[in-house]
Amino acid sequence: MVLTDRHHGIKHQVTLIRGATILSMDESVGNIERGDILITGSTITAVGQNLDAKGAHIIDATNMIAMPGMVDSHRHSWEGQLRRINPNATCLEDYSNATHFSFAKYYRPSDIYVGNLLTALGAIDAGITTLIDNSHNSRTAEHSDAAIEALLDSGIRAIHASGAPVSGEWDKAHWPGNWQRLQEKYFKNNPESLISLAVMAQLEPELWAEARRLGLPIVTEFFGSFMASELESLYQRGLLGPDNIFNHCTSLPDEGWKILHEAGVRVNVCPRSDAHYGIEDGMFAIEAARRHGINPGLSVDNETSYSTDMFMEMRVAFYLQRVMGMHQQHCCDSAHSLKTLPAAQLLKAATVDGAACAGLQDKIGSLTPGKQADLILINAGDINLYPSGNAFGTVVHATERSNIDTVIIGGRIVKQNSKVLGVDSARLREAIDESREYLFAASGYQPDVFADAFLPLEHAH
Repeated sequence: MVLTDRHHGIKHQVTLIRGATILSMDESVGNIERGDILITGSTITAVGQNLDAKGAHIIDATNMIAMPGMVDSHRHSWEGQLRRINPNATCLEDYSNATHFSFAKYYRPSDIYVGNLLTALGAIDAGITTLIDNSHNSRTAEHSDAAIEALLDSGIRAIHASGAPVSGEWDKAHWPGNWQRLQEKYFKNNPESLISLAVMAQLEPELWAEARRLGLPIVTEFFGSFMASELESLYQRGLLGPDNIFNHCTSLPDEGWKILHEAGVRVNVCPRSDAHYGIEDGMFAIEAARRHGINPGLSVDNETSYSTDMFMEMRVAFYLQRVMGMHQQHCCDSAHSLKTLPAAQLLKAATVDGAACAGLQDKIGSLTPGKQADLILINAGDINLYPSGNAFGTVVHATERSNIDTVIIGGRIVKQNSKVLGVDSARLREAIDESREYLFAASGYQPDVFADAFLPLEHAH
């Protein structure tokens, strides 16, 4: 099933973006009120003013803001067709009832394909050019192949982290042995691929050892106060390192943060997810991370309760941080009262810091000559954005998905004139509908678009 043109989008040998307000996210390049970006093949070759290139394809970016594509550091992409099925979830068990404990057990490879493709296309539409795909429903080798094929077909840049299912019957013989097969089938001797491989594993040293034998990053759902006691032992045994990516990191004591910093563990935080599902104290951990010298990426986590966009992630981060700081100052006289997160710092978390979390800081995350041309153009002339009194403020506090005029990944234009290219929308919707109808019937779920809660499906447990 192919619902997109695998090489969808347009790739010119040379592209010149002219007249944009440039937020480069690179101190050495700086920000330019009206400037140009030159792209040659897949690479940014110059950022400045009055650039010229003979024969270049010209993009007129007057009244547009150019910035790096955003990085979603943690997304369960396979759940794409379950969007907003559980908006009032209050805890992780509520989340699991509507995913792992019900529909997940019935996913066919075609359902994994549809979920991953829908998530990836939605991310592109929202200006997310890179995501770390936390695929914790890898039931068979065919499921894993389908997940990767969907990412390849979407045109996004991604790291596919193969993860074991949480419940139900699945082919335990194929995992983790499947990692090496996937590496050889899709990624060996393919340095130009937009997709690469990682693994999902909890604090399981034997799985970590296999991942390291294959040179694969290790993604872990890390809940700080619950799992902190194991960090010292892992650290003393030399088992923590820069190839570890920890999601969430809520309520982690200072000693734990010191260990993560010393070991070079990469971290992402989840402003909406931690609050929505009441994870530990419900507060995302950017302040504690930064206090210990770690600049975490931001992540959406999933779409079963809320939207795909990083703009909302940045806004929720701003307001949670602000209100918690006010609460601590007025009520608790805390020594670590939370500080305001300026718009530029939030945008750095969604771009530069996300790229570092993905281990791609040398390739993406900023508009730096020599890096990959992963960038977006925001139409600041749109009625909801014009006039733009502050470029960072416009992006972080006001921009919506509909304001994204152009998305470029690896030099290929994948969204143009506010429309994602190369997608057969009618066939995609048919595939989504078929997948949902099958999953609902298989699990015994009666859809109710007005439901207050997603009730556990009795026979699905």
